[in-house]
Amino acid sequence: MKTTSEPNLLPRLLRFRDAPRYLGMDRNRFNAEVRPHLTKIPIGRQGIAFDRLELDAWVDDYKSRNGRRLKASKPEDDVCQRSKAECRVSARGTASGTSKSAADVRREDGFMKARRHLRGLRQSES
Repeated sequence: MKTTSEPNLLPRLLRFRDAPRYLGMDRNRFNAEVRPHLTKIPIGRQGIAFDRLELDAWVDDYKSRNGRRLKASKPEDDVCQRSKAECRVSARGTASGTSKSAADVRREDGFMKARRHLRGLRQSES
C-alpha cells in the first residue's frame, strides 16, 4: 500500500511499448523519427527499453528546431474580454453589403497599405 509521503517516481528506463506514449505519438512515427537517434537498452532476453532522459533530450532538440511560439493576442481582439453588450451591438451601426469579420478587415487594410507602398515605390522610380 502506498502512503502519501512516498514521492511519485518516473522510471528512468521506459519499455518500447511505453516510449511512444510518453512522447505523445504513435509507434510508427516513433520508429521513423525518434528511435534511430536513441540508444537501445536490452532488458532480459527480448525486452527493449529507452532512457527517459535521452527521450527528453530528443524532445528538447526537436522543439528547438521545429517549435513555434504562438502570437500574443491583443486584448481588444479577444472576444472573451469584451462584455456581451459590446459584442451584440456594432460600433459602426447597420449597413448593407458584404459582412466582414475583423480579421478580414485587418487583412484588407494590410493589403491596401502594401498596395499604396508599392505605388509610391513605382512613382519614385520614374
